[in-house]
Amino acid sequence: MNLPSFLWLWKIAAWSMGLSLLAYLLLGVSGSWMFAARQQRSSQPRWLRPFHYATGAILVALVLLLLAIGIVGTLGHYGSLAHSAHWIAGWAVVVLVLLSAGSAILINPNRAWARSVHIATNLVLFVGLAWVSLTGWSVVQKYLP
Repeated sequence: MNLPSFLWLWKIAAWSMGLSLLAYLLLGVSGSWMFAARQQRSSQPRWLRPFHYATGAILVALVLLLLAIGIVGTLGHYGSLAHSAHWIAGWAVVVLVLLSAGSAILINPNRAWARSVHIATNLVLFVGLAWVSLTGWSVVQKYLP
């Protein structure tokens, strides 16, 4: 593709990644709060669960936006995909986020395994986000003047 600079696209990606990390942090805090309340058999604020779900939905949307930006930007710049480890790291994060969201939807007293899958996935997602952040930094360096 013969397109103008993709710098604007990378700015959107940088903001999206920063907001994704913030969402992950907020999900960790709110999820830990819900876990602690459940363990202590105490009530939690009524807004906490909807906040956790809404923040999770925002994370899913941001990660899918980042996937789209990565595909468009890479195709636009190189004409093909999979030029670095960032491709693998990015797909790993997409799969982990979708697995986390899917398991969250399934959590109920009859499916105790879903909560375990959700928590384990989010612990692995920490590593995935670190990996995609590090590999993303090296990719961004290729595009900077």
